[in-house]
Amino acid sequence: MREELGVIPAIDLQWFAAEDEGRTEEPSEYKIQRAREDEGRVAKSQEFIGALVLLFPTLMIFFLAPFMLRTCVEMVRFFLLRVGELDPITDRLLGGMVLSYYIRLALPIIIMALIAAIFSNLVQTGFLFTTKPLMPNFSKILPHFGRYFQRTLFSAEGVFNFFKSIVKMAIIGMVAFFLIRSKIRELANLQNAGLWLGFSTVTSLAAKMLIMSALLLLLLSIPDYMFQRWQYRESLKMTKQEVKEERKMYEGDPYVKSRLRSRMRELMTQNMAVNVPKADVVITNPTHFAVALEYNRENMAAPQVTAKGEDEMAFRIRRLAQDNNVPIVENKPLARALYAETEVGDMIPEAYWEVVALVLSKVMHINEERRNAQNRGA
Repeated sequence: MREELGVIPAIDLQWFAAEDEGRTEEPSEYKIQRAREDEGRVAKSQEFIGALVLLFPTLMIFFLAPFMLRTCVEMVRFFLLRVGELDPITDRLLGGMVLSYYIRLALPIIIMALIAAIFSNLVQTGFLFTTKPLMPNFSKILPHFGRYFQRTLFSAEGVFNFFKSIVKMAIIGMVAFFLIRSKIRELANLQNAGLWLGFSTVTSLAAKMLIMSALLLLLLSIPDYMFQRWQYRESLKMTKQEVKEERKMYEGDPYVKSRLRSRMRELMTQNMAVNVPKADVVITNPTHFAVALEYNRENMAAPQVTAKGEDEMAFRIRRLAQDNNVPIVENKPLARALYAETEVGDMIPEAYWEVVALVLSKVMHINEERRNAQNRGA
């Protein structure tokens, strides 16, 4: 109905969100690390870099102004005094002096701008060196106008950049307006002032304008950096299938893991008949869990789990222990904890050493009583 009336429907900025592409899962640490190291993709604000690159060289110019002025006066005097002596075509001295004065004037500013650029990148991303972004990508030679207009006009990034540009122009305009307004009388009287006064007034006003603009743009870079981080994580979001594939790669295929667990149970069942008779004690739940422990002071730093089982397997362990006169001790919390926190072949955790020591001492006492009873019977 609205289209019939000639009303253009509102454009939903979420049309192009990651969720609409099926990427609903947060990026894994592996994907973030791969994007950083392999592709050189990181979240950073160009506004922060631009503000520091503007601020630091401006401060350098402000503090080096007397030196730069003396160098400029010296340069003008040098060339004016030799204007009739030097031939710009044949005299190499002229080119060397031009380069010398240029280096003296520009090199400190260039170095400071380079330091500001490196520092602003290190603050945001840490040390990162990769040549991947410099590699030619021939797929970008042919322009994708649809994708370009989608990104620049009909996306959250496009809207944010639009308002950011307006705010930047407003900041520079307001700084210029209020500074010029505060100096309007002095500027109006410059027509009657000397050259040096006019030059110093205008340069001082320009330096203040640059410094204040850079500081305000530095504040603007904070929300820009937060937006860039959000957009960066949105671009790295994963589909459910990608999460599954990555989990398979790191944790193994669930089907393979199931087969491995099944094979492990088979091996445990086969070894149970050998390991349980050698155990010093079997700790039970008493019906749901059973854990067989062996301890040799000469070879072991702590008691070792030689067999464990749940339900039917626990029943088999108890039966083997009874048939081979291995002491069975009922301790529900200890049996449940050892079953959950250890595997066959593991030493028991240090947290259970004291409890297991009490159990083993009780077992040794029972065994001593059995031997004494047998000796008396003999």
